[in-house]
Amino acid sequence: MVWFDGVVLVAELNVAVVGCGYWGPNLIRNFAESKLTRVKYVVDLIPERLAKLSRRYPGTQFVSDFDKVLEDRELDAVVIATPVHTHYQLAKQALLADKHVLVEKPMCLNSLECEELIALAAARKLVLMVDHTFVYNGAVRRIKSAIDAGALGDVLYFDSVRINLGLIQNDVNVIWDLAPHDLSIMDYLIGLEPTSVHASGVSLVANKQEEVAYLSLQFGSKFIANFHVSWLSPVKIRRILVGGTQKMVVYDDLEATEKVKIYDKGVDVSATGDEDRYKTLVEYRAGDMLAPAYDLTEALKVEVEHFADCILNKKSPLTSGESGLRVVKMLEAANASLRSGQPESLVKKAEVLLR
Repeated sequence: MVWFDGVVLVAELNVAVVGCGYWGPNLIRNFAESKLTRVKYVVDLIPERLAKLSRRYPGTQFVSDFDKVLEDRELDAVVIATPVHTHYQLAKQALLADKHVLVEKPMCLNSLECEELIALAAARKLVLMVDHTFVYNGAVRRIKSAIDAGALGDVLYFDSVRINLGLIQNDVNVIWDLAPHDLSIMDYLIGLEPTSVHASGVSLVANKQEEVAYLSLQFGSKFIANFHVSWLSPVKIRRILVGGTQKMVVYDDLEATEKVKIYDKGVDVSATGDEDRYKTLVEYRAGDMLAPAYDLTEALKVEVEHFADCILNKKSPLTSGESGLRVVKMLEAANASLRSGQPESLVKKAEVLLR
C-alpha cells in the first residue's frame, strides 16, 4: 500500500473468501475482478467445490484449513459466505487475527453475537461489514435519493413481497432466509427502527421450519412496514411498494429494464368546514408515472469496491455491523412473535440488553 496524507493512492488487498457454495462464487468473481483486491485464498470443506473453481482462478490458493489461512500476515481481509450458524465463530477468529471482515447476511444467529463482533472490530480498529447486497443496488439507491430529496413527501408505508418455489432450508426458516434482504432495504431507505414486530407463519412440509410467513412492523409514528416471504409460491415475485403523501414507488426487481416506477398518485383529504367538521372530502390524484434512470453497475461490484475503500481509507461501511445488528434484532423479534403468537416489543429487548 502507498499512503499520502492519510489517503491510499495505490493498493491491492489480499482477500480470503470462505465458502464457495451458492453465493461464494459471486463474491470470488467480483473480488478477483476488482483492481483493489486479490483473492489469495478460497476456503471450503468440500474438495469438489475447490477443484471446480481452481481451474478458473489459477493464481488463487484453494484450501480447507481456515486456521492456516489466518496465519498469513499478508492477508488483509476475510469474506465469509457460509451457513449462518458459522458466521459468529469464523468472523470472531478473523477479527482476532487482525483481519477485516465482510460477512454474508444475516450477520449472526442472535444480537448478542453481533454486538460482540462489533465491539471486537472497534477495539482492533477493523472494518466489519455485512453483505446486505441490495443496499448497493442502483435501483434501490435511486429510490433512496428520491426519498431523501422529499419527492415522496412524508413516507407512510413500506410493503414487500419476496416469494418463490424453494430453496427450502433445513437450518433456518423462511424469515431468516429471505426477509433480511427486504429488512435491510427498509432500514437503508427509511432510517427508522421499529418498536414491535408481529409475525405469523406456518410449516407445511416435514422440515419443521416455517416456509410461509408474514411480518408486520410497527414504529413510533404513523409509518408501517409489512413483509410477505415464502418458499412455497408457484410464482416468483420480488416487489416493494413505498407510499408517500406526495408520490408512490414500485420497485420490481424482476423487471428487465424499468425496475423503479414513481407514480404521482395519492389521496388528498380536507375538512368541509366548521359546520361539518366531522366530515371530510377525499380527492384521488392520478398523475404521471416516471421510470427514472439508475446506475446499472452490478450491486456486488459496488459493494466490493466499497469494502476495499473502507479498509484502505479507514471509512465506516454503509452496511456496517450496526446495520447487521438492527436486521438481526428484527429477525429475533419475528421468531419470538412466531412462537408466542403475539407482537414482540423491540423496545423492551433494547432495554434488557442495556442492563
